[in-house]
Amino acid sequence: MDKTERLFSVMDALRRHRRPVTASALAEEQGVSVRTLYRDIQTLIGLGAPIEGEAGVGYMLKPGFFLPPLMFSAEELEALVLGARWVEGRPDDGLAAAARNALAKIATASPDDLRDRISTTGLRAVPTTWGRESEPLLSLVRTSMRTEKTLHIAYADEAGQTTERAVWPVTLAYYESKQIIAAWCLLRQDFRNFRIDRVREATLGAETFGRRRVALMKEWEAIWRSRVEAMPGEAMPPDALS
Repeated sequence: MDKTERLFSVMDALRRHRRPVTASALAEEQGVSVRTLYRDIQTLIGLGAPIEGEAGVGYMLKPGFFLPPLMFSAEELEALVLGARWVEGRPDDGLAAAARNALAKIATASPDDLRDRISTTGLRAVPTTWGRESEPLLSLVRTSMRTEKTLHIAYADEAGQTTERAVWPVTLAYYESKQIIAAWCLLRQDFRNFRIDRVREATLGAETFGRRRVALMKEWEAIWRSRVEAMPGEAMPPDALS
């Protein structure tokens, strides 16, 4: 690639890292020498890129920096459009609206040819069921995860028996026809998966999570991986930890 393409590639690499990344790691990723990488960093800084760091320590972009969508490749743009259209088909009205707004912002900030490509990608996310109904609980679960506030739910089992639970939602899985909350259940003192369609009532409490969600997420993922590895070749049901 030429120098201009390489500079944009370096910016993309920096955006993927939330912590400082060393010049040697960036150089290896870009397929150039460390000396060339240092020159590229200085060039980008000279052009106004908000890069923090120094040689021997690492580099990162300042929070909030947005690289104009003009730099999206054809496949990157197709991925964004397809992903946004898939989100639009979920029963989560808040995310569906956000997906539409995000595409509109990209189109507005783009040159005419990019706007045309957004509207003519030819990619569609086809739902398995038509006429979806909105599920307001999804927005409440996302708020609980974002704010790390305890979610209080009335949950029905297969027999229809309802129990009151206080949970710390860890992740929210969007399947084609159902949604699953993975959470730490204070009643069971263990991780449990809860089907959205079995939640009869839900309210957001004022109590904060007893532990950071990122730590809970790592523990939940480790348990999930161990169970998947114990069932080679078999599909793990979405409510396997219920």
